[in-house]
Parts: sequence; structure tokens; C-alpha cells
Amino acid sequence: MSRARRHAAVAFALLGGSMVAQGAWIPAKAALAQLLLERAWHKTRGGEDAVRPWPWADTWPVARLRVPGQQRSVVVLEGATGRTLAFGPGHLAGSASPGAPGNSVLAGHRDTHFAFLRRLAPGDELAVEDREGGSRRYRVREQLVVHETDTAVLAPSARPTLTLVTCYPFDTPVPGGPLRYVVVAEAS
Repeated sequence: MSRARRHAAVAFALLGGSMVAQGAWIPAKAALAQLLLERAWHKTRGGEDAVRPWPWADTWPVARLRVPGQQRSVVVLEGATGRTLAFGPGHLAGSASPGAPGNSVLAGHRDTHFAFLRRLAPGDELAVEDREGGSRRYRVREQLVVHETDTAVLAPSARPTLTLVTCYPFDTPVPGGPLRYVVVAEAS
């Protein structure tokens, strides 16, 4: 093998390795963040306010979302900024507090914490645990795809409602896009 071919092979191997590492970074960061969030959640449940999961965090745990049928549980953070959603699902400011009466809106990334949304079906159970230890159960009422400008799913509700929002479609290689997958669940 010529020297040029060896250099090219090494360069392609390094490039491929860096692409694999970059692809694994986001799910690894999300999984590690949930471990740190678990610690902060336990302190929150112990009565501490706005427990930051790491010193520079600008968010804190406000609830735990459980999906019993999928043995899934995630800690929900305050705020739905891009920086917050990198670590876990976020509570949309201005919507009802998770587990409280009204429409509580949670957002998450389709390829990490909210990947499970695609496997939910009408009638499936969800549960939200609040910081005081209370729990509210919900049943999935509907799933829909909306344009990002359609904010009707964010409207206040008289009934206790849980609205989960993520990007759509699930399998697109390009993040973002104008469509949102929405799961609406009502208290049972």
C-alpha cells in the first residue's frame, strides 16, 4: 500500500471515529444528565427549593414523568429552552405546573427523552409526580401532528391535561423542522 493510501485510510478512519463519537455524544450526555437530575430530584422531594443538578445549571427538577407501560421515567426540568432540553424534558413556562389542574405542557427531544412518544397509544397511562410527592395519572386521549405555529395545543384547559410535545418526524436525520408531534392526555 502506498504512503498516500495509508494516510488517506488513517484520515478516513479518524473522520469516521469522530463522527461516531459525535453521534453518541448527545444520547450519552442525556443519560448522564438524568443521573445528576435524579440526585437533584431527591433533594427537591426532600424539601429543598430550585435544586440545581450541577453548579452552572440554569434549571432545576420540577416533576417526574412516568410511563408505566414502557417502564420509563424521566425527571422534568423547569423551562423549555434548547439548553434545558439537552438534559431532559422541560416544563413550558406559563402552562400549569406538572400535575396541577390546567394544561401542563412538557417538551422534549424526539431522539432522547421523548423518543418513547412514538410508542404511545390512546388509553395508555402516564403519571406525573410532583415535588410534594403527589401523583396524578393521565390517559392518552389523542396524538396529532401540528405545524410549529399552531399553538392551540398550548391553550389553558379547565380539565387537568398533560400535553407532551416533540419534533416530528421521529426518524429524520435533520433536527428541528416545522412539525411537532403532540400527545394529549387527560387526568383519569
